[in-house]
Formats: sequence, C-alpha cells, structure tokens
Amino acid sequence: MRRISFNKTLDLIENASLHELGQIANSIRFEMHPDDTVTYVSDRNINYTNICVSGCLFCAFYARDENTGWILSESEIHEKIAEAQNAGATQILLQGGLNPSLKIEFHEEMIRSIKKKFKIHLHAFSPPEIVHIANISGISTLDVLNRLIDAGMDSIPGGGAEILVDDIRKKVSPNKCSSDEWLDIMREAHSLGLKTTATMMFGIGENNRQRIEHLQKIRDLQDETGGFTAFIAWTFQPSNTALSEMESPGGIEYLRMLAVSRIFLDNVENIQASWVTQGEKIGQIALFFGANDMGGTMMEENVVRAAGCEINLTETRLVEIIKRAGFVPKKRNTLYEILE
Repeated sequence: MRRISFNKTLDLIENASLHELGQIANSIRFEMHPDDTVTYVSDRNINYTNICVSGCLFCAFYARDENTGWILSESEIHEKIAEAQNAGATQILLQGGLNPSLKIEFHEEMIRSIKKKFKIHLHAFSPPEIVHIANISGISTLDVLNRLIDAGMDSIPGGGAEILVDDIRKKVSPNKCSSDEWLDIMREAHSLGLKTTATMMFGIGENNRQRIEHLQKIRDLQDETGGFTAFIAWTFQPSNTALSEMESPGGIEYLRMLAVSRIFLDNVENIQASWVTQGEKIGQIALFFGANDMGGTMMEENVVRAAGCEINLTETRLVEIIKRAGFVPKKRNTLYEILE
C-alpha cells in the first residue's frame, strides 16, 4: 500500500464522491484484513468522577465541584465491574474528569483495589487525566505513568484528543492539555510498553485541513513508536452543551471522515466504527468504509448520553448487526487478540 500525502488526502476529502472514498477505504481495509472478520470487545465504561475543572464547551457531562458532582465509592466501582464481568466483559474503560481533589494516591489505590478483586483489563486514564494528575500531585507525567502501571493499569484510551490543533483546542477546551502534551503522554506510554488507542472527535469548528493535520500527528507518532492499536473517530454531539447551537456532522460526513482515516493511517492496523454516535445502520455501513472493528458493547456510557445521544447494544445485538452486514463477528480483547 502506497502512503498518501497530506495534500492528496485533503483533495480527497474535499472533492471525492462518497462512493469513491468508500471504495478506496474498503479496498485498503481488505488489504490489511483479508478475511470477513469484524472484531468487537465486551466492555463497560466507568466514570469514577464527573467533577472536572476543564470546562470543555462540548461537554454536557461534567460538574464543576462536589456540590453538584460525585466520586464513586470503591464498593460502587466494584459492583459495576462485577456486573460487567457477569455479562461477559473483559475490559473496563475507567475514566473521570479533571478532579482537583484526586491526586496520584487516589488513582493508585483505586486500581490496586480493583486488581486485588478482579482479573480484568483496565483501559484507564486518558492523556488529559495523566497531565492533570501530574500537575496536582507535583510529579512528572512519566512518574504518574510508572506508578499507575505498578498499580495495575494495563493500557490507555485515546480520549481527550478531540482535534489535535491548538487553535481549535483553545476555543473549545482552553483548560485541557495541549496537542503536544497529548502526544507526549502517548509517546511516554508507548516507551513504557503500554498500548493505547488514538481518537478524534470532529465537528467542533475545525476545517478539513485541520482534520488531516490531526491524522498527520497520529501517523507520525505511530511511525515513531508503533504503540497505537486502533483509531476511533466520532462526531460531536451538541445537545445540552455550551455549543448546542452548532450542528452535528451527519452520517455522510462521518462516513467520509472514517474512509479518509482508513486511507491516511496506513500504519494503524484497526479502524473502529462509532455506532454509539451514529446508530446501528451507519455502524453497519461503516464496515464498508474502512472499519474492521465494531468497538465495544459499552455496557455503560455516560458522556455521549449526557449530550442527548443514547444508543445501547447488548453483546448479542452487536453480534447480530455484524452478521446482518455480511461479516463474521469475533470477540477480542483490548489488544485485539481474538478470544473466540
């Protein structure tokens, strides 16, 4: 597969037809994954706190302080994990807000208590959380990562990337880590042997050039470290946010961006479909626009739901919609190893 340039990709996203983009992306998908397998993971999202000082304009979930927010107790977290495991989950996506009262010791204790009781993969703490924990704890981000790994953290999700262009970030999330800081955390994580995912949330005022710039930064870091297991893109959901007057990108724009992601990210093996924001039907169509993975069952999802997008799928239903699209569903773990 020949590497595509920035300018050629920009030309594609602005001028190619939907059919052409899908055809190219689907061809690359089958070049990288020759069979009809579509993978998925059984998981649960657990937000251990919703208190966050980031104040992102696109977020409908956060609370500014303990008067309106909460921190889950150890027993509440354990109850959620037990329920997830009983439903077949192999992964817990553990994320919270940028809570000013929760230093590194809290996170270490939370992980250790989970690992002591459960044998489950912890896909935990996005780069903005790592930066925040380091800042309020008075230690380096590398120290944070090492201490969380020692406690039992297994991998890092790619949340908080949004668009990795600071002109956009300063407008919609001025208190969150910069693009370079996000990339630096991922670089450090990869250097320590952690696998991570990369993400994009688009539709927050960026243009096509800035979207490709985001992909370029992911591709460049992947060339350097090889630590990204997958790329996941989804659309901004405006309901109940400070940007509620903005219009969310529709299904066609999502499919165009998904296809371009598959075409451009030649060194990222897996592209995930976003049924959570797009629904079942677009999720199925995404499998013909470059996606080879259907993501997680997401037994509990709070952030996108707070923005008015509530779509739930059981593992049985997720398997069914993959089959109905003409593919063979296979359950995987966080590292994309087939389980059954």
